[in-house]
Amino acid sequence: MIVYILKRLLQTIFVLWGASLVTFILMNVLPGDPVRLMLEKRATPQAVERIRHEMGLDKPKITQYLDFVKNALKLDLGRSYFTREPVMTALSRRFGVTLRLASSAYAIALVLGISIGVLSALQRGRALDSAVRGVAVLGISAPVFWVAIILQMVFGLRLGWFPISGIRSAGSFVLPAAALGLRHMASISRVTRTSMLEVISQDYIRTARAKGLAENAVILKHALKNALIPIITLAGTELGDLLTGSMLTEWVFAIPGIGKLMVDSILMRDLPMLQGTVLYVAVVFVLSNLAVDISYAFIDPRIRYAKSD
Repeated sequence: MIVYILKRLLQTIFVLWGASLVTFILMNVLPGDPVRLMLEKRATPQAVERIRHEMGLDKPKITQYLDFVKNALKLDLGRSYFTREPVMTALSRRFGVTLRLASSAYAIALVLGISIGVLSALQRGRALDSAVRGVAVLGISAPVFWVAIILQMVFGLRLGWFPISGIRSAGSFVLPAAALGLRHMASISRVTRTSMLEVISQDYIRTARAKGLAENAVILKHALKNALIPIITLAGTELGDLLTGSMLTEWVFAIPGIGKLMVDSILMRDLPMLQGTVLYVAVVFVLSNLAVDISYAFIDPRIRYAKSD
């Protein structure tokens, strides 16, 4: 297990390096000059060149990238071209907002997704099962920004129950968390249903029922526990997605999280901020997948990582 974890951590270094390199290359092949975007058309050519020199943008591209990597190893991701705020400071501040939104959405997705999936599997072929499958397909198919706008119109504008933008109170997270959580809930419920249907048809489930065990004990202790592997795999991926901030949802609700920060940095070609957010996304996804892989061995004792892994 220790060897496996160390190898995965080593792979993380290459993933982060690749993410930073790809981002740097893509940002430097796009048209537009961040200095001219920042100074608009009022600045003289001399002023533009002076600012480019101060920012180090007149250096060769390879030198700029190597400087970024060297500073990143010291947890210094540079400063925003436009706000001059340190990237790490901006990420730390926005992370708290995204974490609150992700936690709320994740709770909705897990609790409702697993519960509905189990009920659907137990009611296979009945009206409840058909309704759940229909809702799941609709939830997966509907664009998250469309769901967010519908929630704003119904519960924000028409009913006036919740704020539709910004963060003014705890209620400000209800609609965006619902928009995000319902989409992930649909995916989790479908996987839970499929996994439960496979497990409850096994011989040991029939044996447990034949022994006279209560149905709740059969479902929760025997069936659901053995059906958790695919559920955890999806749930870990969904958590990584939520912690990186849903760009469209945060943009629609004007929530100052990681997702909105990434969109703003793309639009303004704020290279240091964009590289910082991309590295953050890469770290979250790699650590989420690592946590999922490690959890397999604790949930299912049949799974063990060989020394050769």
